[in-house]
Amino acid sequence: MKQAIKRGVLAAGTSALVLTAMAVPQTGFAATKAKAKSAHTSSTSKVARTSATTAAPAPVRHVAPAALTSHRTEEVGVVGHPYRAQTVTVGAAQLQRAIPGTNPMKVLGNMPGVMFQSNDPQGLDTWSAQIMMHGFQQQEIGMTLDGIPLGEMTYRNYNGTNPIQAISSENVGSMDVSRSAGAETVAATNNLGGSIEYVSSDPKDKMGGQIGQSFGSNQNFHTFIRFDSGKLNESGTKFYVSYMRNDSQLWKGYGDQFLQQVNAKFVQPVGERSKISMFFNWSDLHQITYDDYSFEMMDKIGTRQGFYYNGQLSGYQTAYKAALATQGLPGGSYPSYMSGLSDKSDAAYYSGATNNVDLLGGLKADLQMNDHIKWTTTVYGHNQQNQTTWVTPYFGSPNGSPMSNLVKEPEIRRFGILSAMHYNIKHNEFGLGVWYENNHYQSPMNAYEEPALVNGVLSSPLVYDLNHFSNPFTQIFNQTYNTNTFTAFVNDTFHPVRNLDLHFGFKSVLNTTRVGNGYLNQDYYGNPGPITSGVGLTVAKPFLPHIGIAYRFLPGHEIFIDISENVHVYPQSGYKLSTSPFSVLQSAFDSTHVRPETAWTYAIGYRFNNRMISASVYAYRTNFNNRLQQITSGSVINPVSAVANVGGVTMNGVDAGLTIRPIRGLELYNSVSYDHATYDQDVSSGGETYAIKGQQVVNYPRFMYKARLSYTYHNATAWIDGSYMSARNFSYMGDYKAPGYWLSNLGAEYKLGNMGQYIHGAGFVQNLVFGFTVANLTNQTYISTMGEGGNPIGGASAYSYQSFLIGAPRQYFGSVRAEF
Repeated sequence: MKQAIKRGVLAAGTSALVLTAMAVPQTGFAATKAKAKSAHTSSTSKVARTSATTAAPAPVRHVAPAALTSHRTEEVGVVGHPYRAQTVTVGAAQLQRAIPGTNPMKVLGNMPGVMFQSNDPQGLDTWSAQIMMHGFQQQEIGMTLDGIPLGEMTYRNYNGTNPIQAISSENVGSMDVSRSAGAETVAATNNLGGSIEYVSSDPKDKMGGQIGQSFGSNQNFHTFIRFDSGKLNESGTKFYVSYMRNDSQLWKGYGDQFLQQVNAKFVQPVGERSKISMFFNWSDLHQITYDDYSFEMMDKIGTRQGFYYNGQLSGYQTAYKAALATQGLPGGSYPSYMSGLSDKSDAAYYSGATNNVDLLGGLKADLQMNDHIKWTTTVYGHNQQNQTTWVTPYFGSPNGSPMSNLVKEPEIRRFGILSAMHYNIKHNEFGLGVWYENNHYQSPMNAYEEPALVNGVLSSPLVYDLNHFSNPFTQIFNQTYNTNTFTAFVNDTFHPVRNLDLHFGFKSVLNTTRVGNGYLNQDYYGNPGPITSGVGLTVAKPFLPHIGIAYRFLPGHEIFIDISENVHVYPQSGYKLSTSPFSVLQSAFDSTHVRPETAWTYAIGYRFNNRMISASVYAYRTNFNNRLQQITSGSVINPVSAVANVGGVTMNGVDAGLTIRPIRGLELYNSVSYDHATYDQDVSSGGETYAIKGQQVVNYPRFMYKARLSYTYHNATAWIDGSYMSARNFSYMGDYKAPGYWLSNLGAEYKLGNMGQYIHGAGFVQNLVFGFTVANLTNQTYISTMGEGGNPIGGASAYSYQSFLIGAPRQYFGSVRAEF
């Protein structure tokens, strides 16, 4: 029964139901990674976790006014600034306060109502990085870069890429965060919980560049170099090209996490008010991942254990013996430190890794046709080749080794076009636009040999390079998806008076997916039947409304109301890896009738801003309907999975933020967030009902508090921040929770300005800045990301269920950057 529980199989009469969300941060890692162990074994499969978290709008910005902008139209005569009363902007200056190379979404985690978790201080581990806004998981938040859709931010994306693989953090000019699902202009089909729109910085008018180098704990090295051409001719032609490299060792276990990236942007002005621009990105990511943890592991072996992989033969020998023990073969044994664990087989594997190569490019035309009409069109293309790996002790190699390396090797090839027109006349701002994308997604998983040990001697060389695999000995499963997406929006913002905006718009969505080339290895899965293939589904939502009111009264005061509906089209993934209705057996697909997830969000907000005070309050209610969930039941030997509509989630919440600036240079920020998001129905499976109705959604806290104190004196700045996160439900029944915790960080920065003032002949060096940061100042031990491998329903089995990660201990970083 341990194996049934560990791998997420719900056998009749047990409480081992596991719910896996649509590839959450990797939800759904459940099958994409080493931790997803269960989804790959021949006799069991991980029950997909629900998209259980609920919807809500995005929060109000807490930073100083210089870094905060509200996207609303101030003047009727300005074309091309759509209504975004519920949207706030985080600028480049705020992003630069973070550790160099930090995931920009970690900066968003300082906002009220936003939770960002990662087990590394830069937030770059794609297996661990997890963002939630008002209870919605990241795969339910729309994300774009310069309007180009980035798809669902999952560990193994099927229709886009992780934003850190799309643009270097230093090239992010700003981030627009929507507070509700109503941003009908955003090119997304998953923005139930709002949107995050990345905007790349433009090349500078003057020739020059930037260079930055940082050093930190665990041999962290981050390098960024950028060259700006400046204006090359009288028409204003200009470009930049940059290279970024981030390399760091794991803070526990062995291995490194590496990311290198090239960005380039070209801008050609056309007349005085139009331009054509091109953006290009190449990224190359290789990461050894951290092993998942359970409450039992924390209690019995501490928090510093990792994979067996150590870059030496001894690590392989330990993993080899453990695999023999897992299969009950002679010579098998587990390390002594695992003696007290109930599930020794899954407490560690030999290794797990992630390899991604992305090519992303777009051509955009911003054309001001006349004083009243602006037309914007973008064409783009994207290719991603991915490998997510884990060495399984459950499936041996043909050469006699008890282990094999399971490698999911999906590839994305997509292209699309966006076009929108804005027309301003008198008191109205009209907008209309379309988006079309074709996405070809292939989702195979293959098995590769691991060397056998014969009398202690390797049968073949041990390959320590985990970045490339070739010549699999068998295929485990495969599907090929082809998806066509078409959306259109129409809106109007009416200004009866200068300080009042009345907005009405709607979005139409048509999404069709067909799946083919289905293959399921019957030897590996125990002959359950064919995988879904040769079928398709269509989501058609012709009318998704968005209604908004924004009223600015008295100096600095604003109030707004926002009401919207949105939809999440069906995801795609490999067998049993998500809540995709295609990720099951053909028989389960034929007998299941599903509807796409939808959400209504109602929000009201108030903000005030002047020189000394910035204050905001934001209240919301969300009704999340048709929540899809993959449920597995039947025998352990031949489980049966299906995707079902298991009800909804109701959320009510409020955020409040206050920033005070009593004297020049001193700033104190405080915010509180309260989110009451509960499941509307119980869950039934295998003839048993599980009482989750009324429980807080998993992985997201009910209460958060955040504070920051900073002081700037001349060229020196120092700051300290702190945050409190209340307990989070790990199990759906709420009987296992991650404890609440405090976390704090400390930093300082000094600007030398023009080096020519200090060193003769060095006047070309400008804005020289030295920085120092201490992350996790008090060395707090805490649970960071949760649910990356699914969440258990509850009961005794939840104690040993491995699906959370430990946050990094105290880390130190120093940096220097300059412009020239």
